[in-house]
Amino acid sequence: MDRREGEGCPRRNADAAQDRDVNSSSPVIAAFKVFQQELDTKHDKHERLVKISRDVTIESKRTIFLLHRVTSVSNTDDILKEADVKLDAVRQKIGQIAEELRGEDLFQFHRAFTPGIQEYVEAVTFLHYIRHRSLISLEEINAMLVFTRGEQEELKGSVEAPQTGGPVLTFQVTPSDYLLGVADLTGELMRLCISSVGNGDIDTPFQVSQFLRQIHDGFSYIGNTGPYEVSKKLHTLRQSLGKVEDACYALRVRGSEIPKHMLADVFSSRTTHLEPEEGVV
Repeated sequence: MDRREGEGCPRRNADAAQDRDVNSSSPVIAAFKVFQQELDTKHDKHERLVKISRDVTIESKRTIFLLHRVTSVSNTDDILKEADVKLDAVRQKIGQIAEELRGEDLFQFHRAFTPGIQEYVEAVTFLHYIRHRSLISLEEINAMLVFTRGEQEELKGSVEAPQTGGPVLTFQVTPSDYLLGVADLTGELMRLCISSVGNGDIDTPFQVSQFLRQIHDGFSYIGNTGPYEVSKKLHTLRQSLGKVEDACYALRVRGSEIPKHMLADVFSSRTTHLEPEEGVV
């Protein structure tokens, strides 16, 4: 048995060497090598986008945690300024995504960076609501994601002096990512209500309740015609709205007889359990 293996190995090696000589000049193999290089390039780009998206997600979450402190301080300007700085750093990360997508089809790599973009939209809309008590539009968000020539050089890591000029790089948040970010915003607004009541602020829950009702009405116009992820998050939005409205009802009816230090407990315990097929009327 060992002798046969010893005799067969040289012949197999010779055949393999002959196949390599033939294959190297084959146009089919040459074409597949090109395909391999293209796939490797796209895979590497996908992995870089995933890593950048994770950084965007982490920094956006930290900004949201920072913004929740506005209910416990008397002067919110410092917190809002710090949030602006953090979001500007996130914006530079999104600029790196735009640089990676230059000349590429956005939707080929959309799944790689959509979690980070949704988290960024959530942070931006949360900051805008705290500052203006309104919802920032998709056009306003996209207007902030326009990068000048000097910023482009920074994104590339160039040590040369930044050049001045008009916008050369843009990133456009898709409508679905915007809607998903706004849907996640409703959960943060519900937490904002709990924190506000805990600090004796009774007006904020009613303001948030009206705002969430407007968002819910807007999502109702979309219904089942929008992306699947949007309709999936509509149930969570309804739950957030239901909890806030139910707690506001308790504050309105029993607020005068409950001590202020216990209002937050009452607020957080008043939860509404809605079935997926049920709406908030």
